[in-house]
Amino acid sequence: MNAGALTGERLPPAILLIGPTASGKTDLAIELARRFPVELVSVDSAQVYRDMDIGTAKPDAATLAAFPHRLIDLISPEEAYSAARFRNDALAAMAAITARARVPLLVGGTMLYFAALTRGLADLPPADPATRAAIDRQAALRGWPALHAELAAADPSTAARLEPGDAQRIQRALEVLRLTGRPLSALLASAARTAPTYRFVAIGLLPGERRVLHERIARRFAAMLDAGLEDELDRLCAKYRLHGDLPSMRCVGYRQVWDVRNGLAPRAELRDRGIYATRQLAKRQITWITNSLRPQTVDCLAGDLVDRVVRIVAPTFA
Repeated sequence: MNAGALTGERLPPAILLIGPTASGKTDLAIELARRFPVELVSVDSAQVYRDMDIGTAKPDAATLAAFPHRLIDLISPEEAYSAARFRNDALAAMAAITARARVPLLVGGTMLYFAALTRGLADLPPADPATRAAIDRQAALRGWPALHAELAAADPSTAARLEPGDAQRIQRALEVLRLTGRPLSALLASAARTAPTYRFVAIGLLPGERRVLHERIARRFAAMLDAGLEDELDRLCAKYRLHGDLPSMRCVGYRQVWDVRNGLAPRAELRDRGIYATRQLAKRQITWITNSLRPQTVDCLAGDLVDRVVRIVAPTFA
């Protein structure tokens, strides 16, 4: 994601701060906002939901008052949000920020959104309920790992970046394959890309020691439970008409609490299940960063992290 190679030096800059869960993205973004004329834009597919605060690690009210984040609290948990809608919303926010002679700082961990923003989107078919229902029936009979193996035979590139139990993404890849007769990876590769309208300065936060990131993840999920994640889901269920297939209820953390709440998993396993799911999410995010997005990377565990990132972004404001 070299700035000049992608967009040309005359285009306005935008900083991308990309990292897995628990990598310290928000704290780092706020520190940058203290030092430079930037405005923050969230790149998080879970923080778009109103009232989902604890499980999404949404910045608290005081932080948001001091350092507003665009694209937070956009929709109800009953609704769905897409990469295409994110791209439109993000570009509108970035244009408004640039018009005030400030620099957009996009921070988050939803890697598909970063890809959509910087590369454009493929023309993929819309969701087809009948096809999805057929795939769900097959999954109920054979299991998602078997469908993952089926996907691997037809679209090895897509299957390689998905876990065998990643039901949502396996379903979508198979749906696209069955509706178009072409692999998702081929459609993405051959899609006409919309040229970026910004000079992107992309920074990826990667852990020098995966073990330390895992420890952070464990502490963070435990803190979410202690802060009342289960009570938060109870309040959401009382306020909204929710069901287990909604994208909001598939978010890591909420999915595990939902399963316990609805008798699909034992409560004694909640903490371990949540930590494991979050670790798997971080693994997928790291794979995206290293294999697909390929920003300039820094060790998110480094004691001088802020100084390292400041040195990278400072020329943007020279």
